Amino acid sequence: MIRRPIALTVFVGATMAAAVALLGVLAPSPSSSAQADDYVSHHEFQVNCGVSHTAPDDPIVYPGQPGRSHNHTFLGATTTNANTTTESLLASSTTCLVPADHSAYWFPTLYNGDQQVLPNFKQVIYYKSGILDYKKVVPFPQGLRFVTGNMMATQDEFRTAPGAVEGFECGNISKSWDIPSYCDPGSQMNIRYQAPSCWDGEHLTPQDAEAHHAGSKNMAYPVNGVCPDGFPIAVPMIEFKMAFPLSGDMSRAHFASGRGFSWHYDFFNAWEPATLDALVKHCINGGLQCDPRGFDQYKPDRGQVLDANYQLIG
Repeated sequence: MIRRPIALTVFVGATMAAAVALLGVLAPSPSSSAQADDYVSHHEFQVNCGVSHTAPDDPIVYPGQPGRSHNHTFLGATTTNANTTTESLLASSTTCLVPADHSAYWFPTLYNGDQQVLPNFKQVIYYKSGILDYKKVVPFPQGLRFVTGNMMATQDEFRTAPGAVEGFECGNISKSWDIPSYCDPGSQMNIRYQAPSCWDGEHLTPQDAEAHHAGSKNMAYPVNGVCPDGFPIAVPMIEFKMAFPLSGDMSRAHFASGRGFSWHYDFFNAWEPATLDALVKHCINGGLQCDPRGFDQYKPDRGQVLDANYQLIG
């Protein structure tokens, strides 16, 4: 399914030409039809990673304290634990399609009663532009880590959180602000949630020991499509789209952190720099809607970044 680009969500009902004209007020004016087309595309690439393991660890919030956290489900690097460092991630194998992505991604484990419910196929993580001037997005610095969301949020705070929060969906249910109590049998529960994408340019680690409770102090969300004061560096905006094989009666479903609106997730960057740089430049800066190989099926003439084995070309 093709999703509406973030940059155009405020233009529902407007013509495409009008949308491009309005965007021109906030971004450099395109000088050709090809450039104009870039302004109404997605500026993104996908990352697909499977579940590696679960553990009551959190190397961002409780570094060096194994067992201190509630249980998390880890994707990406297979060695992530309480003692994880940038160096240990770079040396780790990965469950991601792209072997150069040694990053760690994690979120509170979902339970149905006392049984863990784990995603059973590779999950979609979008890397997008969170700002209108998508050509200014730069790769994450090595070792950047942050927390997205607030495990202590109320249901209304979850619903009105910054970024495009789509909440939970399953079957005919969408934009539910808590885990649905019932999903059509055979369907699956999805959760979508966007991360902040403006870095302070200084701190690789959140500066608040209780970051788990209130998001990351080294990151901020864009305001009106622009990075706010104090957070000048636009990095990729990560959007988790997690799918859980759970349907029917879900009245006992909950996260290790609590109700559905306690949803949050963590990211610890350990991409091999050349690969991440190539994907950001080709897909985000290039105004493309890329698959995990950096290929846009709607613009095949633009080529791709990775080969059939997900290795960097050239």
